[in-house]
Amino acid sequence: MATKFPEEEQNENRQDRLIPPVNLELMAQGVRLILEGLGEDPERPGLKETPRRVAEMFAELTSGMREDPQQHVIPLPGDKHDEMVIVKDISIASMCEHHLAPFVGKCHIAYIPKQGRIVGISKLARLAETFSRRLQLQERLTTDIANTLFEGLKPLGVMVVIEAEHTCMTLRGVRKSGAKTITSAVLGGFRTDPRTRAEAMSLITRKQ
Repeated sequence: MATKFPEEEQNENRQDRLIPPVNLELMAQGVRLILEGLGEDPERPGLKETPRRVAEMFAELTSGMREDPQQHVIPLPGDKHDEMVIVKDISIASMCEHHLAPFVGKCHIAYIPKQGRIVGISKLARLAETFSRRLQLQERLTTDIANTLFEGLKPLGVMVVIEAEHTCMTLRGVRKSGAKTITSAVLGGFRTDPRTRAEAMSLITRKQ
């Protein structure tokens, strides 16, 4: 048996976790069934291309299911910084797995580097994007971002706050437009030191 180096094993494990490619035709068939269930004619001019369009839309909105978020958490070589880093107001759009209805909002990410290790600020936005482009719950989305950054960068602390509006609540059910859900995940120094946590929250919530 050939010897496998740790990096090769890690790459194989990541590949094993990847979900198979989307089946656009299968999704389009499902959309046709929904249209028929609504009493519509999928073959009428206005709806004939709808199943394909919806299938492509769902593939785009869930593209993060087929991406490895760890690829975005790679320390920058040679660059060092020891103070708190915050990237706020990262726009996110995700799909609630309970009703397949979108929720949209803002993600705020803060971390305290350890031994000067930092990542490019655009990588934090890409990390949020990868996890949001999945069938999600906001609570899990918040935790996934925080855990991946904490495990990959090994900083002193991580805080992730997400505020979002869920169309499964604003357009159906109780229909309360404007209602926002706020979730947070706090790890490391942000959890153990109330003053550090308060400082981060103050900077996140501060109006421009």
